[in-house]
Amino acid sequence: MKKRIWASALLSLAMLATAGCGAKGNANNDNGAASPSASPSASASASASASAPADDKTYSIAISQIVEHPSLDATREGFIAALKDAGLEEGKNLKISLNNAQGDQNTNLSIGQKIASEKYDLVFGIATPSAVALAQYVKNTPILFAAVTDPLDAKLVTNLDKPGANISGISDTNPVAVQQLMDFIASDFPNVKKVGLVINEGESNAVVMAKNAEEQLKKHNIELVKAPVTNTSEVKQAAESLVGRADALFITLDNTVVSSVDAIIKVANDNHLPFFSSDRDTVEKGAFATYGFKYYDHGYQAGQMAVEVLKNGANIGDMKVGMQEKLDLILNLKAAEAQGITVTDDMKSKVQDPTNNIIQ
Repeated sequence: MKKRIWASALLSLAMLATAGCGAKGNANNDNGAASPSASPSASASASASASAPADDKTYSIAISQIVEHPSLDATREGFIAALKDAGLEEGKNLKISLNNAQGDQNTNLSIGQKIASEKYDLVFGIATPSAVALAQYVKNTPILFAAVTDPLDAKLVTNLDKPGANISGISDTNPVAVQQLMDFIASDFPNVKKVGLVINEGESNAVVMAKNAEEQLKKHNIELVKAPVTNTSEVKQAAESLVGRADALFITLDNTVVSSVDAIIKVANDNHLPFFSSDRDTVEKGAFATYGFKYYDHGYQAGQMAVEVLKNGANIGDMKVGMQEKLDLILNLKAAEAQGITVTDDMKSKVQDPTNNIIQ
């Protein structure tokens, strides 16, 4: 009888000890450690889960674009392509909210407020007005910008090398590009004494570039004649007003004007006025020349910055604002014919990459 009692007592103690071990194991699991009695497969699973790469996450990005036109659309496409090449693909592990203000500033501000009220891993502003609106309202999410002419003048950043705060990006201009284009006009178009500029002076980026162009032209005793507009519907009339007052036409990276550039191309062609632009996409559409680059590549560069922030944990405030360093003369030979321009061998010799930058 005593043996049975002792046996029963020993069995109870064993059960209590086992339960105690189990409780200790659960406590460790609550702290993220595997139980000593866990099976090898369970431990491996826990380890794999703990070391899973950030790529398993689904990221969310909001894009704000001021208006649709080829350069800005190409910027957006390049940005998304860079994300995809880095393994972030819409419909798989990436959600993109695309917002377009269609050139309306009130809508642009509303988009900024809307994005600020929602949760995203990163937001992307295409063109100065969009970037400014995002910077005004979005305070706790990384902001990238592109197609911004002068981030300092727009007060997006106070230092190009180390922007600080929650914003950085890529500037789509290099002051040298305007200088080179004005020098090209002066050297290869000796009959041009006045250059007509259609401009929306409500866009700070356009004003900055216009001032640069005017200063460069003055060095060659060429006058800049402005035709101001406030919206896209006024662009055609403004261009027509320059006929007889200017010997050539020029536009900056002016979103209002570029959105209706077809009207300027028609005026230039109908009146045999050489038409110079500030971006490659407008040259491809029908302007004669620019010093520039592909906006797709510009957007791709911004996309690479986004990858650094999203996948590698880079602090956006420490990321230097990028600038377009590689510039080349881009000529459109069909536009030249339409505008009565004789393209000389000397003009062609100034193109560093004729295969890609002389458009037939």
